[in-house]
Amino acid sequence: MSAQPWVLHVDMDQFIAAVEVLRRPELAGLPVIVGGRGDPTERAVVSTASYEARAFGIGSGMPLKIAARKAPENAVFLAVDHAAYAEVSEGVMGTLRALPGVVVEVLGWDECFLGVSTDDPEDIARQAQAAVLERTRLHCTVGIGDNKVRAKIATEFGKPRGVFRLTKANWFEVMGDRPTRALWGVGAKVEKRLAAHGITTVTQLAEASPSELVAEFGPRMGVWYHELGRGLGPAVVDDSPWIARGHSRETTYQRNLTTQAEVADAVRVLAGQAFDDCAAEGRAVMRVHLKVRYAPFETKTLGRKLPAPTTRREEVVEAAVALSATLEEREVRLLGVRAEMVMPSEGDGVERTPVRGRL
Repeated sequence: MSAQPWVLHVDMDQFIAAVEVLRRPELAGLPVIVGGRGDPTERAVVSTASYEARAFGIGSGMPLKIAARKAPENAVFLAVDHAAYAEVSEGVMGTLRALPGVVVEVLGWDECFLGVSTDDPEDIARQAQAAVLERTRLHCTVGIGDNKVRAKIATEFGKPRGVFRLTKANWFEVMGDRPTRALWGVGAKVEKRLAAHGITTVTQLAEASPSELVAEFGPRMGVWYHELGRGLGPAVVDDSPWIARGHSRETTYQRNLTTQAEVADAVRVLAGQAFDDCAAEGRAVMRVHLKVRYAPFETKTLGRKLPAPTTRREEVVEAAVALSATLEEREVRLLGVRAEMVMPSEGDGVERTPVRGRL
């Protein structure tokens, strides 16, 4: 009789903060906040906060200035160091790939799915934790599920440094009375829209009318949310190399941009940088997105599909600048441009000629 397939979700505990503490052991036990250039007087957001900092209500995505007001006197603010985190992440993923009979699907620096067939998934989870700790001196939590959705959610019940199993057998016992926001993929806006239909708990979502959800969210997402309420989801772990769908560049300005000309110039720079990132992969751009955060803190996103996929820098920049012309005449504190590329399997229909340098 063959062993049962399982999905394990490995999530590094306070990864970025933990890496910083490894580099600076004297920070152990202190509230550590990582974000921007590490200067809480500047405009930037928290990338991660240590558990000690979280005890003061500080969390990812919070403006550094607000974090500084909440933080105690002994808090330490540090700049983001992408290269260091990427290097440690490679060590974590390499360690997990070396485990026998394990398939690894990377989700980001600090998390991945493991696909295993075993009669004792807890044993594999503990092996993974021990191997990562020995290699990197970092701790992780492992969620065990019969699909990706349940494994991902299970991790939250195991934190920190623990192991938790969530399957069809105990789904409603564990999740039934919890708010819909507890589900992976349900944010504040979706939670509010569900509540407007009287759906506030996971059980209520599972028992909701599929047609009602489709009417609210559309045929694809309506079905997805209904299945999410029952803990359903994909169960196949895919170790294919991750391929980026696009590249983004974003800047928070220390002084608000106050004129259309300033905004257009800033968008022009960001769009050029995003295009260059795509060009480095030799892939055509098919869509451009513009993110804007008005003062004091209202964020909106616009998008535009290009007439045809392109490898011409000026076409991408012009599309982004055209989007900026539709913005409200308000002060702007943040701008971001995302260039979405044609996926390799789709083909882009662009005829290329040899070029030197960037496309």
